Amino acid sequence: MGPHPAVAAIRLAVRRVLHDILNDHPAPEASPHERPPSPLVLVACSGGADSMALASALAFEAPRLGIRAGGVTVDHGLQPGSDLRAEEVVLRLRELGLDPVESSAVSVGRAGGPEAAARDARYTALDAAAERHGAAAILLGHTRDDQAETVLLGLARGSGIRSLSGMAAVSGAGGRYRRPFLQLDRQTARKACMVQALPVWDDPHNADPAYTRSRLRHEGLPALEKALGKGVVEALARTAQLSRDDADALDAWAGQAESSVRDAAGLLECAKLYALPPAVRRRILRRAAIEAGAPAGSLFARHIEEVDRLITGWRGQGVINLPGKVVAQRQGGRLVIRQG
Repeated sequence: MGPHPAVAAIRLAVRRVLHDILNDHPAPEASPHERPPSPLVLVACSGGADSMALASALAFEAPRLGIRAGGVTVDHGLQPGSDLRAEEVVLRLRELGLDPVESSAVSVGRAGGPEAAARDARYTALDAAAERHGAAAILLGHTRDDQAETVLLGLARGSGIRSLSGMAAVSGAGGRYRRPFLQLDRQTARKACMVQALPVWDDPHNADPAYTRSRLRHEGLPALEKALGKGVVEALARTAQLSRDDADALDAWAGQAESSVRDAAGLLECAKLYALPPAVRRRILRRAAIEAGAPAGSLFARHIEEVDRLITGWRGQGVINLPGKVVAQRQGGRLVIRQG
């Protein structure tokens, strides 16, 4: 008798990703008397159902493919007893057979709001863990439900199709982050934990209406499903993939076009920018703003639209202030974007 369907589904998803990692990180050549080192894959685990299901599947599948499997949990220090919770997660991961396993305590700032600040601190800690252990990849437990929420948050910000494309299955430097569960729903992960008797922790922040994503999860999405019927989550996940394909194509176009709209000194020429399709032009402007020091996470569509009007609606406007103390202004037919 095979495993429960939920367990089989998560294991298959992880197996596919591990095969991809092996293809992306072939073993280095070794002498006939040496055994090439096995790649290490870490799982980022909060102790919640999604990441515990992921950790369990990694512990099961990795040895069968000759992959070492470890784990890391991040202690954000935002709740009383968070250090004890992190110790419990470390213990659970070790009981699954993962090694190395560690807890990383972080200090969460305030930039961009509490959710964004916690996310930034978490990824900084995960990057450091990957570098420290020489990990080929880190697995993240984001599900199809998380993807749907991300798409709706992007839609609310009005940030264009890149925001609507949600989370990528592969992201980070060198494809470090992998998300095996983007095609699986949250309930499948929870069911997999239940049938395997895996203890899980439900983060109270996930039910706290003070957080935007929590309100969306418990109020917004249920309201949409009530109004539009079941299948909203699946439709939003499909929207993410279609948007990602379009955004990737436009990004590539913008990358190819950028050199053609700069003069010999590297300044952007307004007339040549004006001749480009708006979607391509705005990508070039956004990239230029980020290169000048504007934080990508704080740079919204409204900022780029203001800069774009220096090209398409020139009426002698003054300096445009952007996040990160970056300014944009038009000077003699050139668009100058720099630190103010």
